[in-house]
Amino acid sequence: MPFLPTLSTFFILLSAIFVAFGWRFIAKGRVKAHKITMIAASVSALLFFIIYMSRTIFVGNTRFGGPAELEIYYTIFLIFHIILATTGAIFGIISLTLAFKRKIEKHQKIGPVTSIIWFFTAITGIMVYLFLYILFDVGETTNLFKAIWGF
Repeated sequence: MPFLPTLSTFFILLSAIFVAFGWRFIAKGRVKAHKITMIAASVSALLFFIIYMSRTIFVGNTRFGGPAELEIYYTIFLIFHIILATTGAIFGIISLTLAFKRKIEKHQKIGPVTSIIWFFTAITGIMVYLFLYILFDVGETTNLFKAIWGF
């Protein structure tokens, strides 16, 4: 198993687990536990992003290595995941900002939506990992510099 994709996928899974616990804590009125857990979820998501972007820039992205007839479906799924991830990140930043600014009423409205988007992001992200590294042969990986400048 490739080390960096596995590590980044672990952090995205961990962030979703923290979000689930955070949701449970706030439902039980445990505000401090909710805050700590949601910060841990955010740090986990940030670690994912740092590892993912570092790998993308320096090592590259892995192409789908499965059957050619499935590639279009994988690509559509990947685009859906990217849209979810981008939306989830934006909602996450807004939710955190509202919480830290103590705008709790707005945070309470957007927080559940953010959590749901993030759960779907984590699930689809794990599925992308499975498609690229577990279920099918690993495709070619080309780094950003080689793809753009040829070295």
